[in-house]
Amino acid sequence: MDLIFFGMQGSGKGTLGKTLASKYNMQIFEMGGELRKLAQEDSELGKKVKSIIEAGHLVSTDVVMEIVENFMNHLTPNTNILFDGIPRKIDQAEALNTLLNKHSRNYRGVLLDIKEETAMHRLTTRRICKGCKAVYPVFYTKPTCEACGGELITRADDNVDAIKIRLDAFRNETVPAINLYKDLVKINGEPSIEEVNKEAIEILDPIMKG
Repeated sequence: MDLIFFGMQGSGKGTLGKTLASKYNMQIFEMGGELRKLAQEDSELGKKVKSIIEAGHLVSTDVVMEIVENFMNHLTPNTNILFDGIPRKIDQAEALNTLLNKHSRNYRGVLLDIKEETAMHRLTTRRICKGCKAVYPVFYTKPTCEACGGELITRADDNVDAIKIRLDAFRNETVPAINLYKDLVKINGEPSIEEVNKEAIEILDPIMKG
């Protein structure tokens, strides 16, 4: 079972996604990472992606689906995918579902649900590692990253005005895409990381092992 993971900025879906991918032996498809990897390849798709990035253009839905299909074609058989950060809009969701159906893959939408006030608080108080880009919440008080020892900083776009724009985009563009998934799995993202992990596994265990 593939999981199409949704969550408002600040929901913690990246953190939970890594936990679930590890538990269920899934491969994470993360658009930004995939673009960077492909841009370094000497393949036709790699050259196409590199030219789009260098020109400063947005990647079209058609090219996004080419990238997803390329990712799928390089997986070992029976490997499940956790999609993180895609689809962002309804046309991407429709195209992704069509592609997954074409490859006869089973999939479920999963929403890590939080309130906008929670997102705003988390995003304005979090810090990011300057080196490995790991994200640390307000209650982590050390000045350096646990993973690589890098300096922790506040992102320039983690300010109220910029965050409001991102949350508006989620509400207006991503929520209609989420609504396409009628059997959507909802997980409460408000409690602590430990509690969220526990609830997510309790809900997803029957789905992933069924």
